Amino acid sequence: MSAVRANMAWVYISLGSNIDREVLTRSGVDALRQRFGELQLSSVYKSEAVGFEGEDFYNMVIALQTADDVQSVYQALRQIEDEHGRDRSGPRFSSRTLDLDLLLYDDLILHEGKLEIPRDEILERAFVLWPLAEIAPERIHPIAKQSYAELWDAFDKGKEVLEPILFDFNM
Repeated sequence: MSAVRANMAWVYISLGSNIDREVLTRSGVDALRQRFGELQLSSVYKSEAVGFEGEDFYNMVIALQTADDVQSVYQALRQIEDEHGRDRSGPRFSSRTLDLDLLLYDDLILHEGKLEIPRDEILERAFVLWPLAEIAPERIHPIAKQSYAELWDAFDKGKEVLEPILFDFNM
């Protein structure tokens, strides 16, 4: 990414989809680019549904810089999900058109309602940690105090089936 800009927070977002996943992954990235500008993208990974029977997910992590405060970023992500047909009425573990989770906002530690930063899934789910370690290997987890590369190296990779896939964002 380009040089660090003053008063800009580094934000890391996980993106997941298992309904029309190729189209919605591409569209979700486009919506984030329109809203926030330049993005850094991890590879796209295919993973099994966790906590329910369903189609495999496409997952990735996206980094960006913004002057927006954490609440504004969170609301923007929810709006993009809604614009992509996100249904919040079903069970927590269910199929998703588009799932955008705010993983990190600089080194902020925050637990406020549904807003949890850093997200627990970073340390629990390969589909979050592997792509995060790919694009921010030296960044330090604000609670675990280890780099994402170190956390990924120590992660039990037998817990989940996860594979990187070739994905063209320019189609």
